[in-house]
Amino acid sequence: MRLYAFYITFDEYYPYMAIIKAFKGYRPKKELAAKIVSRPYDVLSSEEAALEADGNPVSFYHVIKSEIDLPAGTDHYAKEVYEKAKANLQRFIADKIFIQDEKPCLYIYAQTMWGRTQYGLVACASVADYLGNVIRKHELTRVEKEEDRKMHIRVTNFNSEPVFFAYPDHEEIDRLVARYTEERPEYDFTTADGIHHQLWIINDQHTINRIESIFKTEIPYTYIADGHHRTAAAAHVGEERKLSNPGHHGNEEYNFFLAVHFPASQLSIIDYNRLVKDLNGNTAARFLQKLEDIFMVIPKGSKEYKPSKIHEFSMYLGGNWYALEAKPGTYNDNDPIGCLDVTLLSDHVLNNLLDIKDLRNSQRIDFVGGIRGLSELKKRVDSGEMAAAFALYPVTMDQLIRIADTGHIMPPKTF
Repeated sequence: MRLYAFYITFDEYYPYMAIIKAFKGYRPKKELAAKIVSRPYDVLSSEEAALEADGNPVSFYHVIKSEIDLPAGTDHYAKEVYEKAKANLQRFIADKIFIQDEKPCLYIYAQTMWGRTQYGLVACASVADYLGNVIRKHELTRVEKEEDRKMHIRVTNFNSEPVFFAYPDHEEIDRLVARYTEERPEYDFTTADGIHHQLWIINDQHTINRIESIFKTEIPYTYIADGHHRTAAAAHVGEERKLSNPGHHGNEEYNFFLAVHFPASQLSIIDYNRLVKDLNGNTAARFLQKLEDIFMVIPKGSKEYKPSKIHEFSMYLGGNWYALEAKPGTYNDNDPIGCLDVTLLSDHVLNNLLDIKDLRNSQRIDFVGGIRGLSELKKRVDSGEMAAAFALYPVTMDQLIRIADTGHIMPPKTF
């Protein structure tokens, strides 16, 4: 479900803690919602987006992956891609595929996946909170992806997709959300990938004021759970516009961006896996031999193998899966960063064995969200595009919060 923060009017505010704000969202016609909804822009290729959008003129891929509407071979970062996204969005609004709410609202979004439901508050987050570390980060962004999202915002003048934030659990917020979710949702559908989506609208001003007040006075920090690139892009474009506006007063739309805020206890983090294009001059046999200095290497055959615990990895190489169990001394469970499996893999394998030192910019590595499954890793290695794949056990919310609170940074695409 995509909601968009256009035409937002805010009162003066004083950011004691976390700021969230109601907004006048653009929402799809109910009967079109299931056709409009798309997967996130960065979990599928342009070719896959084109297939999913084929024959569907209202698919939101026409906005977030607008290269699908341009000639084959068009540079995905060309200005015409962003201009096409803007034109397609304007068409959706002009044709009343999206209709704007008449007054600022908050929204409750529920996502059910793999039998687990999480309920989030859809609201505007503050650029000032991001720059002031009230919105806490734990990951460095990849330069080209951040620049891509900046250009998308600059040209289209909107946030194409919400980011996911976590906040410390709060009983009163839970009660207010539960009161609404006992009612029939405004939207309720399941997409082809089996994910169930629901949305409720909070348009009662008293409730809106109370939720905003709780955040401003009782929620000290929020945490980026998904969307570091989109958050950074929105914040940096907002700051650009602030600096170029001599009449800046703090209530302009560019001071805010779209986010879904989830209680930390409800979020389940999905793994983020790695693919490498080459073995740095090693044969497969020599690479396996070198890995034995770091791991217990256990062949698993051709059947997909998923890591089942911390400090265990799975690797796909040469048509076979392997379990890699880290040996003592390769990680430090007393260090917020040193205990992470992404650190272990980055330091001992990507850096030392494969000479991939700059994860933010190297063209020899790619990252695939765990939601794509192990089959995506296998497919890309079997095609010859990649030499090997590594699947990781996901980090926990406790690890995320500990790292963010201590000011540490995870390697890119930890999850």
